[in-house]
Amino acid sequence: MYHTWMRYFTPSPAHHRLGLVCLGVGLQHGALPAVGPRVLDHHVAVVISAGRGWFRGADGRRRTVTAPALLWLTPGVTHHYAPDPDTGWDEAFVDFTGPATAAYADLGYLDADGPVVALTDTATARTAIGRIARAARQGNPFLEVETAAAVHELLVALRRVRADTGADGHPVLQALARDAFQPLSVIEHAARHGMTPAELRTAVRRGAGCSPKDYLLGIRLGRAKELLVGTELPVAAIARRVGYDDPAYFSRLFARRVGTAPVHFREQQCRSVPGGFTDRIPDPSRPPTIPPSAPADDGRRGGG
Repeated sequence: MYHTWMRYFTPSPAHHRLGLVCLGVGLQHGALPAVGPRVLDHHVAVVISAGRGWFRGADGRRRTVTAPALLWLTPGVTHHYAPDPDTGWDEAFVDFTGPATAAYADLGYLDADGPVVALTDTATARTAIGRIARAARQGNPFLEVETAAAVHELLVALRRVRADTGADGHPVLQALARDAFQPLSVIEHAARHGMTPAELRTAVRRGAGCSPKDYLLGIRLGRAKELLVGTELPVAAIARRVGYDDPAYFSRLFARRVGTAPVHFREQQCRSVPGGFTDRIPDPSRPPTIPPSAPADDGRRGGG
């Protein structure tokens, strides 16, 4: 016995320009029938929240699936899977496609080589899938855009709950972020972690989808932008604060990555922040607000 609900969508060419589009969503549980063997022309994320079963990919190897887990179904690749008939499982699936899938694959969010992924939990992924299910109501004029946004959210949620990394990514990434503003080379960063440069590159590529140099550069330039906008520090002082002893080299890097020189970036923003920036993240339930002005005393208030 099993229960199933699903909807399928046909986004227009204009919606495909969003980068990702949702083609369908489904919620199922119980002793579902086997799927495949089959080949699809798009991606599917199958999130298993409870139960167990098996999966067989193009290599013919049968893998055990134990919740919480994720099945990646990749375009052009044969797949065949089913829950255990004695226990069944609880699954939610999302079909999606679009040119942005290539970038997500390069960044490590989609893994064709690892079709069965152990997860730590499925709550955040199910929340994103729930947004798609709610958007699927008849006559919703925002259907394609809402569901496309939720697919992006789903891919991030699934990346965060992979069992082989923490919620904040690989520990090496956390350490690199902590030390990002120190004037250290990639070789020196690797030595700090007892790794060769090649091992560090592999770890960062797997965790962040880029090289250690690009990972550090992104963090440094983000902080440099904050200092350019929120302070009156000279560019040379900002360069030193974010890890560059040579201000001219920093300015060239900034211009190459941002598209404009640091001084021009500061001029474009045209913001005055007398109190300066803070690293403290606001509580979303209590965002910063402008306090109400005190009533002016026009001399007409009565005495007691």
